[in-house]
Amino acid sequence: MDTREKLEALKSFIRSFDKLAVAFSGGVDSTLLLSVAHEVLGENCLAVIATSSTYPKREYEEAVRWIESRNIRYTTIVSEELDIPGFSANPPDRCYHCKKELFSKIRDVAARFGISTIADGANSDDTGDFRPGMKAAHELGIRSPLMECGLTKADIRLISREIYGLPTADKQPMACMASRIPYGSSITAGKLRQIEVVEDFLAGKGFRIFRARHHGDLLRLELGKEEMGMAMEEEVTAEIVKIAKTAGFVYVTMDLQGFRSGSMNEALSSSETDAFR
Repeated sequence: MDTREKLEALKSFIRSFDKLAVAFSGGVDSTLLLSVAHEVLGENCLAVIATSSTYPKREYEEAVRWIESRNIRYTTIVSEELDIPGFSANPPDRCYHCKKELFSKIRDVAARFGISTIADGANSDDTGDFRPGMKAAHELGIRSPLMECGLTKADIRLISREIYGLPTADKQPMACMASRIPYGSSITAGKLRQIEVVEDFLAGKGFRIFRARHHGDLLRLELGKEEMGMAMEEEVTAEIVKIAKTAGFVYVTMDLQGFRSGSMNEALSSSETDAFR
């Protein structure tokens, strides 16, 4: 199928549900999914936004503004990952525990609205990486319309840009801030705050693709390769170092490989990842 055929398949798939709750983060995938679901189902579509210390405040506020600008029905829940037993220890299956908690809460709140079907924004490309959260979604019966209709990230960006005119069409991939901390290194509110301070600064300076990876005293920046030169401008470098040290880092480095989604998974062995594929 070409991209437009996949879009029509997506609409038909969503139309098969009388009501649908969409786990909405404001990212590229969930924004398109919610746009199509609202177009097809209208008031029978509910967006659910989860707030937590791993979800940047700027992302939450942006997601709410967009939903309200579209008059889409939504509700907000609190899903505090740091309260989940075992999460803070940051094991390789951290995302499994996080998503199980999140989707369980979304399922509960959706039920109060008379909605039994929950959808997330996973797409076809997500099957190629280590994503234990998908196992939790499968166990809880969460549907993934984009994936089930064969939409890739490229399809989603194309449809978002050329058909729906969504502001997220070229937005960088997002992941919870816990993903910035190496497996086995404890996740704390303090570390998450350090990461958020640096990433808020980078966003404010106009960087589009970035991750602030937390390695104790050392901050490892992953930037889009076309933006690495901007970071090396003397004035910008000085500002980055200053904000990083203000946040509590001692050393500041830039990863010469640039941004890689899920780069923390590079340290895992195949036996650690195979159990959750």
